[in-house]
Amino acid sequence: MRKSRRNFLGKFALSIAALLPWNRKSITAEPKNKKSMNSSNQEPILAIKPLGFQWETADPFLFCVHHDDKFPKGEVHLGPPAADLKGRHIGQDFILKDGWRMYHGKTVPGFPGHPHRGFETITVVRKGIVDHADSMGGAGRYGEGDVQWMTAGKGLQHSEMFPLLHQDKENPMELFQIWLNLPQKSKMVQPHFKMLWSENIPVLDQQNGVYVEVVAGRLSNLQADNPPPDSWAADASNEVAIWNIMLEANRKFTLPAASKGLNRTLYFYEGDSLWIAGESIPAYHAAVLASDQTVQIQSGNQAVKVLMLQGKPINEPVVQHGPFVMNSREEIQEAFQDYHRDQFGGWPWPKYDQVHDASKKRFALHADGRTEKG
Repeated sequence: MRKSRRNFLGKFALSIAALLPWNRKSITAEPKNKKSMNSSNQEPILAIKPLGFQWETADPFLFCVHHDDKFPKGEVHLGPPAADLKGRHIGQDFILKDGWRMYHGKTVPGFPGHPHRGFETITVVRKGIVDHADSMGGAGRYGEGDVQWMTAGKGLQHSEMFPLLHQDKENPMELFQIWLNLPQKSKMVQPHFKMLWSENIPVLDQQNGVYVEVVAGRLSNLQADNPPPDSWAADASNEVAIWNIMLEANRKFTLPAASKGLNRTLYFYEGDSLWIAGESIPAYHAAVLASDQTVQIQSGNQAVKVLMLQGKPINEPVVQHGPFVMNSREEIQEAFQDYHRDQFGGWPWPKYDQVHDASKKRFALHADGRTEKG
């Protein structure tokens, strides 16, 4: 690997490490009153926390980022935005300026090729398009409600670029990237990704202004598509759930109870007023809930959107450094050694900020040569 490439990846890993702590412990929220966690009178809301760029999550989740960028018009050949890039720290552009960021992209916004090991990325795209490429020869273009669920396992490189396909209008982008941990037994499995196309994601439509997209888990009689086979979510007894809850103005939704002992958090990411169990939740805040209680959610005079992450904790040591998540520092060191030895298979694409032809529609190309159309 060329020296410049090593330097880039070193800086990339360090920039991620600056956002993510070396060690991450499960969030244990204290009840707002001092009642025992085992009391039948436990309050449904355990904690309320403000949201930043990176959202705090609890085991089995590692973190969640909400990307919301109002990208301007694009230029020909899917190049840079049709805007002045002066004043941006190109290659490390994480400060919101004029409503958008370039992230690690130098000409195309996004995240050029970078390595992962030991966990899963779940990319939920609400608006806009993502171009995927990876070191196993996989590729794809997805967005506008699609979800990519990728098991990094023993290690791969991938890129996530945001091609600005429209030259005649703006290119808004909104997505969540959720990191879901893998248990120790699955950290070195073969990498794999699966597409959950928007048309196949079940939606609870109560026909009264209440909608719930079931990305993972079960809600009422709706069952999300199976996650990748080695995922912690693949075992239904772990009760992993990812739901996007959308309420029109002045609507109510009853969040059903699940098993006791799960980590369950609601992220209020759009709207101005929300009540959970009768308590007002400030805009862009998270509410940590008792998982075994039924809770009513109510919107105010504007529509609201809430993301729910829920799951049984893995309860294993977590050591995280940049793009690698393992159970010990020795395993982290081994991950870096393995990556520097063979780059997890190298990079088969012409560019590390690979984007696909502008004429391509939504698709997925898997490492085994299998193709899908979105």
